[in-house]
Amino acid sequence: MKSKVKSVFFCSNCGASSPKWIGRCPSCGEWNTYHEEVVRDAAKGKLHSVIETRSNQPKLIAEISEGAEKRIDSYNSELNRVLGGGIVAGALMLIGGEPGIGKSTLMLQVALKMKSSRVVYISGEESEMQLRMRANRLGIGQNECYILTETATSVIFRHLDELKPAMVIVDSIQTLHTDNIDSTAGSISQIRECASEFHRYTKVSGVPVFLIGHITKEGSLAGPKVLEHMVDTVLQFEGDHNHAYRILRTTKNRFGSTSELGIFEMRANGLREVANPSEILLSQRDENTTGVTISATLEGQRPILIETQALVSHAVYGTPQRSANGFDFKRLNMLLAVLEKRNGIRITSKDVFLNITGGLKVDDPAIDLGVICAILSSHEDIPVSDKTCFAAEVGLTGEVRPVTRIEQRIAEAEKLGFKEIFVSKYNLKGMEKEPFAIEIHPVTRLDQVFRLLFG
Repeated sequence: MKSKVKSVFFCSNCGASSPKWIGRCPSCGEWNTYHEEVVRDAAKGKLHSVIETRSNQPKLIAEISEGAEKRIDSYNSELNRVLGGGIVAGALMLIGGEPGIGKSTLMLQVALKMKSSRVVYISGEESEMQLRMRANRLGIGQNECYILTETATSVIFRHLDELKPAMVIVDSIQTLHTDNIDSTAGSISQIRECASEFHRYTKVSGVPVFLIGHITKEGSLAGPKVLEHMVDTVLQFEGDHNHAYRILRTTKNRFGSTSELGIFEMRANGLREVANPSEILLSQRDENTTGVTISATLEGQRPILIETQALVSHAVYGTPQRSANGFDFKRLNMLLAVLEKRNGIRITSKDVFLNITGGLKVDDPAIDLGVICAILSSHEDIPVSDKTCFAAEVGLTGEVRPVTRIEQRIAEAEKLGFKEIFVSKYNLKGMEKEPFAIEIHPVTRLDQVFRLLFG
């Protein structure tokens, strides 16, 4: 009996379906997101034995045994940090990023390092020879990494049932297709159904699965939003092609914090884990330079010292220019207004350019004081000592406000050899009395900071 073929419209944002085209999606409210797909009503036969459904019984919450989830060591400290301590058994994880940023390299490197565990790397984009050449560059060694170049999920699950792996990596979810839906690979319905099959597989078998996903030109993960709701963890691999450093962020994590991040350095032989990011984000200078300050910020639970560079010059074209790279442009304008209104620094007719080194994007208000001091240093042409650090927020009245976890920021500055740090006086009230070797300057107003720095 022939299957009935019909046309259905799917929303590319949320995955909702409709028998006809709709201008505005009633589910997510987005405009012009419905696309036509040809699907077939196929009777869903019995899936492979490995993803057969389980029969669970309802339990009282008090009767459920309490214990920590089982985690697998990935032998990658930065990935373990981001995931909350390791890979959770039975977790479905989605990792996205721009083309060429290093997603496949990171996952293949993890697969090759897990020498005592059997890992299946499923590739729908690269051939076996391409993966072997990349593995040679990363270093193969003795491991249990199997390569499977296949896109049909029915064949994939049959091989997984035979191999019984400890972890599965899929590169990428957009290249797979299932026989249950008669539409092209990469379509909304195919992505959703393939991800659903892997979701059932990982929950029944307890095998963790990494899904590598493409991103759209807007920077979001390709496919319907239901894909992100379906998985347990969403990782975002970021970086600038002009810089060697890559950042792995967590935007969703059911088994840990979403405020952690991992930092890697891209090299010819793969990705190197960066244990101390402060050292790579601070440039080595032989002499003090005007317009440069160091601030203590937090990325997740990790304190990081970053370098802020500012350039103030006379406006050439009459209208002053404002530019911020790695820092909120609106917040820069606010700090400039505070500097002029509260401290009388005439900067209205000047061009102001601000840059956070290392390609980082920082939204921590604790670098406000460092930003203002860098701007004033460039404006007055007076350098700030490279042994001076800043960790404070600046309010609209010109007051220096306290920031969270000040002890960790001070300890990081002391560890890297800084001699003094400027913090808010109100931070000292709740701070534990620790024997810091670094000199701490408690201040309440911007003019106090300026007198200590510039006289």
